[in-house]
Amino acid sequence: MIAWPILAAIGLASLIAVIIAVISGFFSAAETGITAASRARLHNLEKEGSKPAARVNRLIEKRDRTIGGLLLGNNLLNTLAAAVTTSLLTKPLGDIGVAVATGVTTVIVLIFAEVLPKTYAIAFPERVALWVSRPAAWVTTILSPVVAVVHWLVRKTLGLLGLKITADADVFAARAELRGAVDLGHEEGSVERDDRDRIKGALDLHDLTVADVMIHRKSIRMIDADLPAREIVLQALAASHTRLPLYRGNPDNIVGLLHAKDLLREIARAGGDFARLDIAGVMRTPWFVPETISLNEQLQAFLKKRNHFAMVVDEYGALMGLLTLEDILEEIVGDIKDEHDVALQGVRPQPGGAVNVDGWVPIRDLNRAMDWSLPDEEAVTIAGLVIHEAQTIPEPGQRFSFHGYRFQVLRKNRNQIVALRIEPPEEEPDMTKTG
Repeated sequence: MIAWPILAAIGLASLIAVIIAVISGFFSAAETGITAASRARLHNLEKEGSKPAARVNRLIEKRDRTIGGLLLGNNLLNTLAAAVTTSLLTKPLGDIGVAVATGVTTVIVLIFAEVLPKTYAIAFPERVALWVSRPAAWVTTILSPVVAVVHWLVRKTLGLLGLKITADADVFAARAELRGAVDLGHEEGSVERDDRDRIKGALDLHDLTVADVMIHRKSIRMIDADLPAREIVLQALAASHTRLPLYRGNPDNIVGLLHAKDLLREIARAGGDFARLDIAGVMRTPWFVPETISLNEQLQAFLKKRNHFAMVVDEYGALMGLLTLEDILEEIVGDIKDEHDVALQGVRPQPGGAVNVDGWVPIRDLNRAMDWSLPDEEAVTIAGLVIHEAQTIPEPGQRFSFHGYRFQVLRKNRNQIVALRIEPPEEEPDMTKTG
C-alpha cells in the first residue's frame, strides 16, 4: 500500500507539471496560431482598424524572431516541468522516481502543452493569433537577444555543412502559396475552374515573358507598304484585325502600323478616291519591345504608353513576333472572342477524348482549353514540346508518350510539325462507386 507522503508527492508534482504545461500550452498555441493564420484576413482586419491584427502582422513580418522566441519559451517550460517533477518524486520514491516523473511529465506535457492547445489553434488560427498577440510580442522582445544568439549559432553550423541561409530569403513565397491554395480549392470543389485559371493567370504575369505569349512572326498578317493604295485598302478590309504592320522590302523591315480607323478617316478625307490616299501620312510609328521582358512589365508599359500593340524583337533586333494588350489580358481571363475570331482555333476535339492540334498552338492555351497539365517550361508550342522531348524532328506517323499523354505526328512541312493527335491520360475508375 502506497504511503500518503508518496501520494502527496505525486499529486504535488502532477499539479506543478500541469500548471507549467498550461503556461507552455500558451506558447504552443501562439506558435501554431500565428503560423497558420491567414495573412489576407489579418491584413483586412488591420485595414479595418484592429490593433491585435496589426500586432500579429508585425510578428509575422519577423517570423524567425517570433517563432524562435516562442519555441525557446516553450522548451524552457517543458524542461522546467520535467526538472521539478523529477526533483519532487526522487526523494520519496528513490531511483524509480525518475521513471515515474518521466511518465507523468510526458503525459501531462503531451496533453496540456502540445496536443490540446495546438488542436484548438489549428481549428481557430486567427482567433488564437489575435488573442495571444500582446503577450507573444512581449515574450519575443524579452527573449530576442537569446534568439539572436541561437540563430547565429544555427547559421554558423549550417554554414559548416555547406548550407547558406540569407537574411532576405523569401520564406513566405506568397505567390506560390496562393497558387497552391487555389489548386487545392479547385480540387476540393470550392473554386471553379474558370476562377482558378484567372487567378493563376494573373500570378503568372510575373513569371512569363513576352516571348511566351507573342504571336509568332509566321502568323502575323502584314501588308507591303509599297503596294498601291487601293490594294492596301482591300487587304486591310479583308483582315480580321484593326491594326496591321506595314513592311517595305522584306517582312522583317517593319516601317509602320496601319490602324483601321485612321485608314477610314483618310478614305473619307479623300472622298473615296484611292489616288488621293496618303498611306504614309496615316500610318503610325511602330513600337518595338524585347522578347525577354516580363508580361507584368509589358502590361504596365502598355498602360503607361496608352498603346496596345508592339512588335517583338530579339537581342539582335530581328523581328520575332507581335504582342497586343489583348494577348496579355487573355492570359488572365482566357480567350476574348469577337465576331471575327474562331473558337478554339487550331484545336479540334475528336470522338473518344483525343484532340487534333495544329503544331503552332501554344501549350498554355491548350492546357486552359482542355484543362490539361502539359509542361510549358521548355517550349511554347505543342510542336516545340514534342521536338524537345523527342530530341529530334519526328516524321509523320511516329508516336510518343510524354508526361502521361500520347502524341502522334499527323503532318509535317519540311522541318515544321504541322498537326498532331494528342490523347490525354485515361481517368482511373472511381472504386468508391458501386453498381
